Amino acid sequence: MPHTVGWYGSGTRPGAAGAALLVGHVDTETRKAVFYGLSAARPGAKVRVTRTDGSVAEFTVDDVQVFPREGFDAAKVYGARDPHRAELRLITCGGTFDRATGAYTANVVVSAYLTGDAP
Repeated sequence: MPHTVGWYGSGTRPGAAGAALLVGHVDTETRKAVFYGLSAARPGAKVRVTRTDGSVAEFTVDDVQVFPREGFDAAKVYGARDPHRAELRLITCGGTFDRATGAYTANVVVSAYLTGDAP
């Protein structure tokens, strides 16, 4: 589903201490998808996540990095920088599209930290 963001449900809930992981497609064969503009995010940008109870957690982007799939370090990407702080990782495909494999060569990872609840 190109316009759906998935949450890694076995991990941290958005707004709880640790790193919550949200993933989404960058595109499909025919159109842009939910995280198409993710690589353009900049430090200081705000990200709002609606929780299952309807409350909204607001995060502030800390950085945007591109990690090659070859030699991908899951602990570095998915792990919390500070296990006592609520963090967020937004993840999508990046790099170049390899037509031979049908996959992108990297992942774009936006890291953010909780700055409060939004109205």
